[in-house]
Amino acid sequence: MSRPSIVDIREAREPITCLTCYDYLTARVMDEVGGLDMILVGDSLGGVMLGYDSTIPVTIDDMVHHTAAVNRAVKNTFLVADFPFLEAALGLERGVGAARRLMQEGGAQAVKIEGGERNIELIEHLVDHDVPVIGHLGLTPQSIEALGSYGVQARTEKNIKIIGEEAFALQEAGISALVLECVPEEVGSELTDLLDLPTIGIGAGLECNGQVLVWQDMMGLTDQIPTFVRKWGEMREWLYDGVNSFCQAVKNEEFPASEESFSVDQQLSSEHVRELLLKSR
Repeated sequence: MSRPSIVDIREAREPITCLTCYDYLTARVMDEVGGLDMILVGDSLGGVMLGYDSTIPVTIDDMVHHTAAVNRAVKNTFLVADFPFLEAALGLERGVGAARRLMQEGGAQAVKIEGGERNIELIEHLVDHDVPVIGHLGLTPQSIEALGSYGVQARTEKNIKIIGEEAFALQEAGISALVLECVPEEVGSELTDLLDLPTIGIGAGLECNGQVLVWQDMMGLTDQIPTFVRKWGEMREWLYDGVNSFCQAVKNEEFPASEESFSVDQQLSSEHVRELLLKSR
């Protein structure tokens, strides 16, 4: 396999598969899966990797650090990195600098920016300078203080109109794809049909052109899993059982066994080893 480009993502003829990832070892496993098209180093790392209660504390240094770790493992999968909180709002120069760091230092092939029309100038500038940008509308976690909750967005006539206006404005600005998070399936379906670019849903219904999930959610590692997530594993239980078994084996003096230990040269007895060590005091 060869690493896909943004053109491959835009022109994908099959549903686009995308998962978040934040570290080298997990990325290495994901990259071996031929059906995974895209890896997103999301600012969701704030919750699942750094222990924050939102994405707001995540910094550009955090994003570059984790993107670079993932990039060192990825050979076959398209790599996208999130702009962190307010990085797009600090002026054109700051936004360009953030994109440069995520791509040049982190190795991302595209950047994802939450929000619509307020970021149009930056998005247009980045696109004009050959930076692929992926948009993100609906539930935008960086706006949680303004939204008030992680609930479903674009349910009312007014809010459906707003998300439509923002989606078309982002398309006009030149984004390559659009993430739609936590919106009614009717909104996801109609926007997918109306836009001339792929949509990637997360809680936005089956008709989007692709789907993305936080991998710790889908593998059952997180405590509170959103209702739009289907679980494909029970890693929390598996990890708990493994750690518990390790602790019990150590306390019962069952680990390490002889096959998990090393020996000195055959001509050296335990007594001789002790003598040598006593002489070194």
